Amino acid sequence: MTLKGRLPRSTNATFLVEVALEATCALAVYKPERGERPLWDFPPGLFKRELAAYHLSETLGWGLVPLTVRRDGPYGEGSLQEFVHADFAQHYFTLCEEPAHRDQLARICAFDLIANNADRKSGHCLLGPDGRIWAIDNGLCFNVEPKLRTVIWDFAGEPLPDGVRDDLRRLVKQGPPAALAELLDEQERDTLVARARRLAQAGRFPGEGSADRYPWPVV
Repeated sequence: MTLKGRLPRSTNATFLVEVALEATCALAVYKPERGERPLWDFPPGLFKRELAAYHLSETLGWGLVPLTVRRDGPYGEGSLQEFVHADFAQHYFTLCEEPAHRDQLARICAFDLIANNADRKSGHCLLGPDGRIWAIDNGLCFNVEPKLRTVIWDFAGEPLPDGVRDDLRRLVKQGPPAALAELLDEQERDTLVARARRLAQAGRFPGEGSADRYPWPVV
């Protein structure tokens, strides 16, 4: 792993790195625990929540979060996430204007509801070169207290997309897999399943939140 530089405008220490294995190399985003700012409402080790978000997305079969793994890097243990070569002129507020993106964005909305994402800014939705939309920066998730802060309220009151209820019901029935469960404590796991159950039972997105349900800055 070779450091390329620090990514600007990040609250915590976040680095662009090049990772190599034999003749293969790729760019990744490295978030070491050592570079995290202490928070009163989240325990240390936010990088584990980045990992948990990836495993939740994979468990649901939605493929929303780039490949994320645990690694010991130049500044210690942290998360390593595949870098998205995105069109950085695009973000949620521009993407939601295109009907073709609607289903992907609705799944990100459902994902944030059950993960209890406290910081879904518009710029955390990236458009990849293949047209796929990725949800990044998921460290402030899985709190047992209601913490939802998101810019994605365009689906308020609408039915869940086809298949989403079935995926949520499967998670409720089977429970979090080991790779996800080991990253959260018991109460966080139980609350995650409870949120998935409530959303599946409701069958539709909740109404729009109040002003304190939006992150700042919104982009």
